Parts: sequence; structure tokens; C-alpha cells
Amino acid sequence: NTAMAAQMTDAHRRFLQVLMSKGITEASEARKLHHHCCETDKVYYAHDKLDDFISTINRHLQPLFMQIRKGMSEEDGRAYYAVVNLAETEVTKMASDYTEIELELFRKTMDLIILSENGFASSTDILNLADKLKTKKMKKKEAERVLKVFVEDKWLSEKNGEYTLHTRCIIEMEQYILSNYQDVARKCNICHSLTIQSQVCDSCGIGMHLPCVRKYFKAQTEPRCPQCNEYWSCDIP
Repeated sequence: NTAMAAQMTDAHRRFLQVLMSKGITEASEARKLHHHCCETDKVYYAHDKLDDFISTINRHLQPLFMQIRKGMSEEDGRAYYAVVNLAETEVTKMASDYTEIELELFRKTMDLIILSENGFASSTDILNLADKLKTKKMKKKEAERVLKVFVEDKWLSEKNGEYTLHTRCIIEMEQYILSNYQDVARKCNICHSLTIQSQVCDSCGIGMHLPCVRKYFKAQTEPRCPQCNEYWSCDIP
């Protein structure tokens, strides 16, 4: 199989390097980068072959327990690519970048977000946790600084004082979240990837990403659950 034997070229290495340095890249940017890398290294380029190009990189990353994964922004439904470390699905993969107390604040923030009704946690609720941490108490000012760092590093997203998990975090931590929050974590009924901000069917309890809800009900005259066919009572975004 020639595809299986595909060699990792300089173009592949360059693409991987940029992806790793950014942490996460939007699909349209990844397509431009694919084009640029192929052109720079004078290798064959086809605009519709990005996934094949990434598959070749992933085959070479397999022994290193790493993978380029595709995910979706829960906010606008846009596709993103991120490099994921498969060897460590624990939050501890962040341990090299953050102190123990910062990691504890992140874990507690993650709890608040995942256990919430809407996939968000207010800054007030997060800051209230800061002086109840087991590692040691964290001053409010320090907690605000740490939250800012988590946003800059694309683990959290913030909007009007409300925090949710960044797309990068969802792509990276999907397995960790699904196995550690089994009772509440759910996959989207439409795209089958983890959903944090979702609408849930009142009758059967399935969840859908807001962009998936939008897309799915666009073609329906009356919004009915794709699973149980009961009327979808949530407001269509």
C-alpha cells in the first residue's frame, strides 16, 4: 500500500512544527499552511488532500503517542486542528507548564464548567474557589492572573466574565472528560464529539452542540428530536 508507505517530507515536518507551536489552528488556516508547505518544499499539492496529508503525519507520530486531531468550535461550528498527546490523557499533561496550585484551580474550574447547566462558569464562582484550594489558598488577584494565563494558553475561553473550555482543551481532553465525568459528559447526537455547551432533549436526554442544533433544524419544518421525535422545546439558536 503506497499510502501506508508515504514518507514524511519536509513539508509534513514544517506543517507539524507550525501546528505544535500554535497549539490549535483553524481549518482554513491549516489549508493555507498545507498549500504553503507543499509549495515551499516543491512537493505535490492538492487542495482537497489535507486529511490525507495529515494522515501521513499521524502514521509517523503513532510511535510517539501523538496525533493531529480535528475538532469543532462549540461557539460557531468552525473546524480546528490540534496536536494531541495520547500518552497522557490526564490533566497532568499540563503539569510541566503550571504549578500544582494552578492545576488544582484548573481542575476545579473544569468541574464547575462540566457540571453546569450551560457549559459555563462565572468568574465569581471560580474566584470563590481560590481560597478553598487543598494545595494552598490562592489570593483573588493571583487567581485572576492564572485564569488570564489559561485563556492565553487556550485551555479556557472567556466572554463577559463567563468561562468555558476552549476548543483546544475539548480536543485534547475529550477522553479524559468522557471517562472522568461519565454521569454528565455527553457526545453530540449529530457529530458524535464531546459537547460541553449543548441543548438537551427534555424527553430522551440526548445533547447537541448549538451549531449542530442550528444546522440540523434548518431543514426541518418543525423541530423534533432526532432520537425520540418529540418536540424540541429549546430555543433554536
